[in-house]
Amino acid sequence: MQIDFIKCHGSGNDFPLIDARDGTVAEQTWPAIARALADRAGPVGGDGVLLLTAGQAGHAFGMRMFNSDGSEAETCLNGLRCVARAGFERLGLDHARVALKTSAASVARDPDLAPGVVTIREVAGPATRDVATWPLTGAGAEITDAPIAMLPTDRAFTAIAMPNPHLVSFVDTVDEAELVAIGTVCEAAPAWLPNRANVSFVEIRDTGLFVRTFERGIGLTNSCGSAMAASTYAACLTGRLTFGREVPVFNRGGLVRAQAEADGMVRLSGNATFEWAGKVVVDVEQAAARDLVIIDRYDAETQAWADTLAAIAG
Repeated sequence: MQIDFIKCHGSGNDFPLIDARDGTVAEQTWPAIARALADRAGPVGGDGVLLLTAGQAGHAFGMRMFNSDGSEAETCLNGLRCVARAGFERLGLDHARVALKTSAASVARDPDLAPGVVTIREVAGPATRDVATWPLTGAGAEITDAPIAMLPTDRAFTAIAMPNPHLVSFVDTVDEAELVAIGTVCEAAPAWLPNRANVSFVEIRDTGLFVRTFERGIGLTNSCGSAMAASTYAACLTGRLTFGREVPVFNRGGLVRAQAEADGMVRLSGNATFEWAGKVVVDVEQAAARDLVIIDRYDAETQAWADTLAAIAG
């Protein structure tokens, strides 16, 4: 099977993006395609695979996201910006309502974060705090700045679904080994957390929030958009930040502008960078990719983002 795609990233969260609006790929093959294309040892690699899907009532188009292990996420806000850009360019739009797996989001073109950096604004939510819907059992109906006895730490967490489930802990300094240890417990899908969860350590800095995430289905990642949204909302909920005020949110992959509201809606504005376009052959039975051909490169965009990261680094 030949797959055409665009390699893209939002805040360093990188993906092959596939226009799947024609529905010709059999539904049961997408997990294998995701494992093949996202495999870092393969010819493409990525944090997962994004699909631009056909519109439906009230939505100009849709988005699906498969993690690198083949599981499907409720959403991916860094990926949503890339899908939104693709949808805008194919349909001649500059704003839209997008259907997600279990919810919807509004997206629009925004002023560029930096020269040459295509920027998309997305509004997602509302954030929800009822952990019974995850489900997460044994720690109460809501978890706000409180320890979770089942985790191997006494750190306090705030539980937010965005709509992906997130456990957010505010720390003085990110300890990656500890983050991985906690994330690994959640990734094992214990009986009290059968659908797993994303785990983030968040530093509050003079420049904004810094978020480091162990992402469900991926592992330690340089960037997770829904984690940045959940962390912004959690910071406001716990009084560390103020609702209704924009804040820069940083991670290893870059940055977004974020604003959380008391009603649970969160706005992110960040890059949707196209790096190159290609085609590849996927062996679905083996979940393997081969014979990559690069068709086009977006070198100016790639350089613009590299210049932006250099400016952030100072």
